[in-house]
Amino acid sequence: MNFNKLTRLFPSFITGTLNSYTQIFFSDSRIFSIILLAVTFFDFWAGFSGLMAVVVTNFIAYLIGFNTFKIKKGYYGFNSLLVGLGLGVFYQPGAEYFIVLASASALTLFLTLWLEGVIGKYALPYMSMSFLLGTWLVSLASRQFTSLEISERGIYMTNEMFELGGKQMVDTYNLMSDLDIWDSVRIYFKSLGAIFFQYHLFAGILIAVGLIIHSRIAFMLSLVGFFSAYIFYQFIGANMHELSYSYIGFNFILTSIAIGGFFIIPSRWSFLWVILLTPLISILLTSTQAFFSIFQLSVYSLPFNLIVLIFLYSLKFRERFFDKPELVVYQQYSPEKNLYSHVNYKARFGKALYFPFILPFWGEWKVTQSHNGKLTHQGDWRHAWDFEIMDEDGLTYSRDGNNREDYHAFNKPVIAPAGGIVEEVVDDVEENEIGNVELEYNWGNTIILRHADQLYSKLSHLKKGSIKVKAGDVVKKGQILANCGNTGRSPVPHIHFQIQATPYIGSRTLDYPISHYIRHKEGVFELKSYETPENSIVVSNVSKNSSLEKAFHFIPGQKFALNVTQDQDKSYTLDWEVQIDALNNTYLYCEKTKSLAYFKNDGDIHYFTHFDGDRSSLLFRFYLSAYKVMMGFYRNLHVNDQYPVNTFNNFLVALVQDCLAPFVLFSSSEYNLRYLGMDDVVMQTNIRLQSTITAKFGRRIMKSMTTDFLIGPHGLEKFIINENEQTTQVNLESSQ
Repeated sequence: MNFNKLTRLFPSFITGTLNSYTQIFFSDSRIFSIILLAVTFFDFWAGFSGLMAVVVTNFIAYLIGFNTFKIKKGYYGFNSLLVGLGLGVFYQPGAEYFIVLASASALTLFLTLWLEGVIGKYALPYMSMSFLLGTWLVSLASRQFTSLEISERGIYMTNEMFELGGKQMVDTYNLMSDLDIWDSVRIYFKSLGAIFFQYHLFAGILIAVGLIIHSRIAFMLSLVGFFSAYIFYQFIGANMHELSYSYIGFNFILTSIAIGGFFIIPSRWSFLWVILLTPLISILLTSTQAFFSIFQLSVYSLPFNLIVLIFLYSLKFRERFFDKPELVVYQQYSPEKNLYSHVNYKARFGKALYFPFILPFWGEWKVTQSHNGKLTHQGDWRHAWDFEIMDEDGLTYSRDGNNREDYHAFNKPVIAPAGGIVEEVVDDVEENEIGNVELEYNWGNTIILRHADQLYSKLSHLKKGSIKVKAGDVVKKGQILANCGNTGRSPVPHIHFQIQATPYIGSRTLDYPISHYIRHKEGVFELKSYETPENSIVVSNVSKNSSLEKAFHFIPGQKFALNVTQDQDKSYTLDWEVQIDALNNTYLYCEKTKSLAYFKNDGDIHYFTHFDGDRSSLLFRFYLSAYKVMMGFYRNLHVNDQYPVNTFNNFLVALVQDCLAPFVLFSSSEYNLRYLGMDDVVMQTNIRLQSTITAKFGRRIMKSMTTDFLIGPHGLEKFIINENEQTTQVNLESSQ
């Protein structure tokens, strides 16, 4: 291994070592990891053994060539850490001991990989099962290892504390140990310490402090889990020694954190399930203790592992109530982040799971009959639309309206609402005179398109002889299919449009939204996403503006040179680049701050989706300011969105909100983008936009920021941020 490879490995190696400690609490918090590392060294040889076990495990994993991301996250190290801590507590250090420790670490790593393959194929976590197997195997084998000496440490804790930190450490230890607190609270703290084989109050209190720093929800869950068990034991008259002997009650704490906020989105349902699972953990705890006592082995975290795995596996068989509780899809190693991101994603993109349909026409058309219509669109066919063109006088025709050609909609192009395959075509129904209808072939000339399994669209009342496709043709979104006519049950020219699950003319309709469209009302424009156009409104598809599209269509490899001026006296330069990760996620990357702003673009709208890095950086402010931008220009259009709840909260607001988040969200962060003007209408450029960011605590505004954008013919040229009476002007140059 050369020096360059070593320097690239070393930062990840340190991170992987620290994360091995916090993974036990389903965390990757650096501060929490340092606290836990320090706690393990209250028994120096136990702490040293745990650290050595992690180092040996991660080193072997790296040399063999296992996944570096998993090493960095501590996935391979945390089970070995627990094995090392356990051995370090039970045995005296020596040459023979360290050979056994290294061997046990390697064994635990391979058990982890085996369990990852066996349990992982069911999309389940392997938890701390390899710690259990490794510890049990070594414990049984060590009975024949006569050179290993049993440790007598822990008997004279005062002496050990003095060696660790002198008189000050002894005084602190005694102060903590002599605290006048309820027995239940004392057992709770000692149970926390017992997770790391530290059976005293001082360790538990420090772990609780670290848990609060990492996650207020996780801390609350630890209380709910433990005290639910404590109350249950008292209620049924169970043996309380199960909670105090070896402080095995940590099974309730870890189960609560895992089920309440890590694998499941924190909510009233997750908290309820934590309480409901308490008796099951108790049954497993008592029964397994009786069995394992035959072999003189401890059950350690076996009940926690079994209950979590069984519960998560059981949820896979649900056929309904998928949100009671909801599983975490994208893991962020924090109950708060899991919750806030989940709520924000559902609000922003929850409906984006629908297949995207556009309106089947160009220009502005009026919805003359929507869902649950007064004339038709009833019963099984109630989810459909009729569209006509209306002029400035509110009329759908010119002259006297007695001829088909008088109607603005007649003979206008009808386009494909989405890509697909032509399933069926009818093109031989004659045109009706105005006021007459054809009842035998009431749908008139029709095209049915297949877009996905059990997803079809139908366009009806088309002009005879105008259909340009045949069954089996592949069509693209926006492709001209036919012209608007007046065939079938159609007294005046119009387009009938519906979504259905089967490929037949006359199929029942589906209640399905339009992906993006513009709502026009009295000169006011409003962007609608994944909604159903209502009756009597004028709608249109998003008409793209080339300058806006160029400004916010970021392409991997594209680079930006930024000249930044703050309050006209401080200037500096920055470089941003559009990059793409292994999972095909695109992001803007700032070299100076190492920050990433993830985004996606569906062709009509640019979205920023996630930020990772320095929240004092300019990239973070750009991420906030250009959070959602539509690619079309409509003067005075408002685009609204919302940020994750914790985007702006200060410490006190965040503290209160985190504690109440599973039950109520009272803080909010809102985004609004206004389309102010376009100076060059002919070239459709020199566009001015203004975004406003507002953070609220209830109804009180806690923070606000505005950003003005100038988009020229070459894309985004300048943006100006006004925040806290400070102005930051940024000029951009783009290159590819």
